[in-house]
Amino acid sequence: MRIQRTFLLVLIMSLTLFALPSFTFAADNGSREAKIARAMEAAPDSVTQNAMIVDVDGTVLREGTNGWQCLPASAVGTYPMCIDDVWMSLMTAVGNKADFKTDKVGIAYMLAGDDNINNNDPYDTKPDPGEVWVQEGPHLMIIVPDPGALKGLSDDPDNGGPYIMWKGTPYAHIMVPVGPRQK
Repeated sequence: MRIQRTFLLVLIMSLTLFALPSFTFAADNGSREAKIARAMEAAPDSVTQNAMIVDVDGTVLREGTNGWQCLPASAVGTYPMCIDDVWMSLMTAVGNKADFKTDKVGIAYMLAGDDNINNNDPYDTKPDPGEVWVQEGPHLMIIVPDPGALKGLSDDPDNGGPYIMWKGTPYAHIMVPVGPRQK
């Protein structure tokens, strides 16, 4: 458990350095109970009930037993998320601008929605003309071990179904909208 906490703290510190001025930490205010409640909005009760709840600064707000980690806000955004160990590795890689590979499927929940994100460039922080930005509503994110398995799946977030975010990067993943988009 100590190794997992240390890894999470390194991840959050890395992503904090990666986060640029257009992103804010929404979970830096509020009581411990409010942060836990916010984190639990990210996924179904079957996931959050026994998940570790971790604040954006790496503080463990509640121990967990099921392998999931939920945050009251993503490390570079304002919406809560619950991630598995594969997503933890991906987020660390993005934060360090490092290569990423996995040999298993990874799942992340963001059932409370997401911030406005560049669909093609994981490092972009400011919308410019011609870029595709999307502020997704409730959704799941899926990483697959073989990026070739994404062939044929659209990268258009307006196609009316699942799509690839960050296509052509080591961080490519499937976005699965499960509710209306943010306004």
